[in-house]
Amino acid sequence: MGQREEMLAVVRSAYAARDGGNTEGLVTAFHPQGLFTLMGDKSALELTGSMQGHPTLRGAFGKLIEAFGFEGREILAELVDGDRVAVHSRVVVRHRPTGQASSTEILDLFRFQDGKIAELIEFADTAQIKAMIA
Repeated sequence: MGQREEMLAVVRSAYAARDGGNTEGLVTAFHPQGLFTLMGDKSALELTGSMQGHPTLRGAFGKLIEAFGFEGREILAELVDGDRVAVHSRVVVRHRPTGQASSTEILDLFRFQDGKIAELIEFADTAQIKAMIA
C-alpha cells in the first residue's frame, strides 16, 4: 500500500471511530502531539479553537462525541498532496441532548507525520451548530 492509501486508511479509520462514538479509536489516529482545530469565532461558539496532545484531545473529543452524533457520513471528495489530505464530506449531525438532527457538509484538512494525524483543521457550519445547542 502506498503513502496515499495509508493516509486515506487512517482518515477513514478516524471517521469510523468518530461516527461510531469511539473516542479512544479517534485519539489513536493522532500523533501523540497531534493538533485539532475547529475553525470559528470562539466568542460565538465556545466549541471552536485548538486542542493539542492525546490527553487534551481525549477530553475534547469525548465531550464532542457525547454532545454530537455523526450519522451517514458520505465522502464527497478526497485530495492527497504529499503529507496532506483534504476531505469534503456530508454528514447528519445529531445533538444528543435534544435529538435535533441536521445535514451539513464539512471540510477537513489533515497533515500527517509518522503515519499519524499531526494536524486536523475542520471547517463546519458553526452557526448551524450554535442553533442546535441554543
